[in-house]
Amino acid sequence: MPAYYDKKYNYWYAKFYYTDVTGVLRQKMKRGFQTQYDAQKYEVMFKEYGEANLNILFLEFYKLYYDDISKRIKLSTLITKDKIFELHILPYFENMYIDKIRPIDIRNWQSSLLAKNYSNSYLRGINVQLTALFNFAVRFYGLATNPCQMAGCIVKPEKKEMKFWTETEYNNFICAFELGSLGHTIFETLYWTGIREGELLALTLNDINFDKNIITINKTYHKIRGKSIITPPKTPGSNRIVPIPVFLCNELNNYIIKNKITKPYDRIFKCRRTLLYEEMKRGCSISGIKKIRIHDLRHSHASLLINLGFPPAVIAERLGHERISTTLNTYSHFFPNQQAGLIRALEELNNARFEDN
Repeated sequence: MPAYYDKKYNYWYAKFYYTDVTGVLRQKMKRGFQTQYDAQKYEVMFKEYGEANLNILFLEFYKLYYDDISKRIKLSTLITKDKIFELHILPYFENMYIDKIRPIDIRNWQSSLLAKNYSNSYLRGINVQLTALFNFAVRFYGLATNPCQMAGCIVKPEKKEMKFWTETEYNNFICAFELGSLGHTIFETLYWTGIREGELLALTLNDINFDKNIITINKTYHKIRGKSIITPPKTPGSNRIVPIPVFLCNELNNYIIKNKITKPYDRIFKCRRTLLYEEMKRGCSISGIKKIRIHDLRHSHASLLINLGFPPAVIAERLGHERISTTLNTYSHFFPNQQAGLIRALEELNNARFEDN
């Protein structure tokens, strides 16, 4: 493990070869050490703690990151992630060395994105992807710190008002559709079950038990690069049994008979997502009800259940939330009347205590 002395500038320097994570043999040189021991120690630390492994271009490290996550996340998520890197991250960082990127580089990149007038939610999504890559470098390749964390958020989170329909609004909306039509059956299913649109579009005849009045959720639908793809649902907790009311069971059965759906594994609703959006727009136009997103029907269902007095644990199970905390955090603002009732109950208990005395 040699170290070298530069007589002209009166310092020691380290010079050695190492193999990076891509298998390429590289040379490293570091100047400015006061002693031979310091130069030799640098080489040891460099190799032992992995700094050498990160002395590669950002583009090369992204290939390692992509190869790892491609085995761990859903195809639809992978494609979205890769598109963000391709459009917004690689053009800026691809020729920088991963271990030389500083917080100020991240800030400058963020500023370049802010100048493009993207929505705040989209900007946060881009920033999250870069942060995830550096977290990977810190956790598995010994990068000392994540420069994204030091650079800070690209924009402050916005507290958005959650949109949903009351039962009255939904009833007015659904009247815009002919009973038994595609639009009518789709929106009835979404509103009265709270399932996600991808879960709805993946439903097959085999998923509905008409004797027990239940729907089995075990997959979701995606359209990826022009192809229909069926994958496991969003999370393991999304695999669930959803009991449905008899009237909805009858509506689904009538739709299936009318459309001659007979094969157990055929999709019930063979339509594209955009048709759902078009039908939503049409129904709102006819009924005069405010437009919400398709996903907001899920929020509407949760609101309905909360107003009916069902506890968070029951709602979380029905919606496929892995944790009750997700349900509470998402719908906490729907519970004010529950708190008022709680106070009244405590007051009544206190009054009864003194009456007994």
